[in-house]
This record gives sequence, C-alpha cells and structure tokens, in this order.
Amino acid sequence: MSSVSSVIGILALMARTPEGPPPAPAVQKLRVRYAKRGRLRFSSTRDFQRALERALRRAAVPMAFSAGFHPHPKISYANAAPTGTASEAEYFEISVTERVDPERVRAALDEALPEGLDILEVVEAVPGALADRLQASDWVMEFRGMSVEPLAHAAEQLLAQERVEVTRVMKNGPRTFDVRSAVVSLHVSPSEDDTCAILRAVVRHTTPAVRPDDVLSALQSVAELAPPTPPLVTRLAQGLLNSASATVTDPLAADQDVDGI
Repeated sequence: MSSVSSVIGILALMARTPEGPPPAPAVQKLRVRYAKRGRLRFSSTRDFQRALERALRRAAVPMAFSAGFHPHPKISYANAAPTGTASEAEYFEISVTERVDPERVRAALDEALPEGLDILEVVEAVPGALADRLQASDWVMEFRGMSVEPLAHAAEQLLAQERVEVTRVMKNGPRTFDVRSAVVSLHVSPSEDDTCAILRAVVRHTTPAVRPDDVLSALQSVAELAPPTPPLVTRLAQGLLNSASATVTDPLAADQDVDGI
C-alpha cells in the first residue's frame, strides 16, 4: 500500500508541475511615476493595469514573470488615486530580466500608452519598499462657482477640531473613521482668474485611506459646506512627509530617508 501511495504522490506532483523551463530571473527593478489626466481620470485601477500590460508588450520591455501555471508580469501597484480624480503622482514598480535604460523605458511606455496616461519618470529602485516612501498626498480641489470665504471658514472649522468622523460605504459595508487626524494642512486661495476657490490639502496615508471625498464630507459636517458642483480633484504629489513644513517630497529620490509619520 505504501509503494502504491508513493507512486500516486509522485504522479500527482508531476501533474502539478508546469511544463517548460522556469521563467528568467529578474535582474533589475524600476520605479515609475505616471499621470492620469483629462478624461482618463475616470479610468479605474484595473483599466490602467490592462492598458499597461498591453503597452509593456508593444514597447518590448523584457518583463520578468512569476512561475506557475498562470505566469503574470512582476508589477506592483501602490496607493492608486480614486476613480474620477486626476493625478500627477501615481506609482508602480516593474521587474525586468535584462538591464535597461530607465529613460528609454519611459519614452517607449509613454508612446505606447493612450494620451492622458502619461509616463513621467522611471528610475532604478533603491533598497526598501516603495509603499514605505508613500506617506502622504498633496491634493488640490477646485470648487467652480464658489467664493473663497465659505471654503476658508470650513477649512478653519475642520482644523480647529480634534476629531471629525465620516462614514463611507466600503466592500464590507459602512465604516466610520476619523478624518481630522489624517489632515496635515489645509490652504484656501482664489484661482488666478477668480472663477473658483481652491483648496490644497496635505493628507497622511492612513488605514483606511482618507480620500478627498472624505475631506469634503468632513468640511460639510463641521461647516455645512455646500459647493454648487463637485470639485475637480487632482493629486499633485505623494511621497515622503515632512511634518515640520507640511510638504510632500519625491519618493523616487535616492538620497532621502524614510521618516516616521
């Protein structure tokens, strides 16, 4: 019985082993910053993933693949902006099986992607996890048809609170969480043409993530802010948080240290 069981076990193991040689090992990892602009701000994370994998094939990037029966490109995504928001600071990492020139990869990928999904920067990854270098985001919200005064008053009211809770419906149902502790700074100003009020918000990355619409809900909660139209939201930067200056710095710069939040 034992010999029969052994044969069955060996056959089962052979049946689970993929045919062919193992995938080529990764020899280089790249970190990439890209933008979502214009109508492409409505593309989802999954939409971008599909577009990127097609672009990688068209650009002939020597991608590293995982092993197993269903190999997939070794790509990792980090903290994507919510669907409907524009961004100048989205990030992902890719592993390649040959050493490549990062600038050539940037140009080739940018050419292969649709206009509005723009590759801005490619660098070789420094040691450490990219996620650890994405500590906060700098958002700008443009409130069309709104004067500065009510927005500035709402921002002051929010900053004056110790805790402001909002509720958002998530995959597992409604969840209530604090927004105020994630807000590092708020700054209100008029637009250059004086047609809208502009809110700049530096927000820590927390769990759950505090999104621009959560900040807007908090402003509505503390000051009954009622903008005539939903704001146009753009992420200007995400990266390392300098708490002293309330600024967000470049996560791709190799000479910067990761500080605690």
